[in-house]
Amino acid sequence: MKDIAYYNGAIGRIDEIKAPITDRGFYFGDGVYDAAMVRNKKIFALDDHLDRFYNSLKLLRIDPPMERGELAAVLNDLVGRLDTDAPHMLYWQSTRAVAHRKHAFPTGCKASLMAFAEPCALDKQNQPYQLITVEDTRFLHCNIKTLNLIPNCMAMQRAVEAGCDEVVFHRGDRVTEGAHSSLAILKDGVFCTPPADELILPSITRKHFLELCDKLGVPTHIAPFTVDELLDGDEIMILSTGSHCLAVSHVDGKPVGGKDAALLGKLQKSYQDWFIQDTDK
Repeated sequence: MKDIAYYNGAIGRIDEIKAPITDRGFYFGDGVYDAAMVRNKKIFALDDHLDRFYNSLKLLRIDPPMERGELAAVLNDLVGRLDTDAPHMLYWQSTRAVAHRKHAFPTGCKASLMAFAEPCALDKQNQPYQLITVEDTRFLHCNIKTLNLIPNCMAMQRAVEAGCDEVVFHRGDRVTEGAHSSLAILKDGVFCTPPADELILPSITRKHFLELCDKLGVPTHIAPFTVDELLDGDEIMILSTGSHCLAVSHVDGKPVGGKDAALLGKLQKSYQDWFIQDTDK
């Protein structure tokens, strides 16, 4: 299969698998999700993604649909059914239950599990992004990877309509993250990233880049930074599962970055090498 899906034990093509209308994900967004890149039918950094997934379940008090080892087996079996080794995005989510609509948690119900994999090439590393700044009005639980992404969708649509690729969310002067990615800057040879508090998602790629910088001897600095500090960065970096690491060329139509291409390129290549090595046959 070129794409494949799963819902509570049923497996088929994405357009074939159905979910009950009373799944709480539909009317409350009552669930969490995660996603990982697949290459050669191998899931990149699955353990890291499962750590975040189970932490999100715990924070929302959702009993896991299955034990971690069983879920890993389900996801690996799913991608193993693909008929191509080309890159895919693997997405999975768990909702609290299938139950009639009441705000309080239903009793005696089991969490649902949905997953799918579909073709998804990595973004080209040599095509910088253009961004717009957007006031961050999301709730104060951004560290939980929930299904509640309406503010992200609205902000991303604004970016698209402005001819841009992503947004810079900020709360007042403080930069948080993008609509679907993490933000970092390079300044004077230092990799700078906001703290992983309740205002940002604990990005797996951000975590990996901190590990990569430590391995390469690149200094790191974890602290909040302002929009002005972002704009003054030697390089602005987009970090995400689907793009790994991309440079930023413009913010709100003004040129930015382009001052430390050597270090940026070194980090991009090192992470790409990591990904290729871990997903080779």
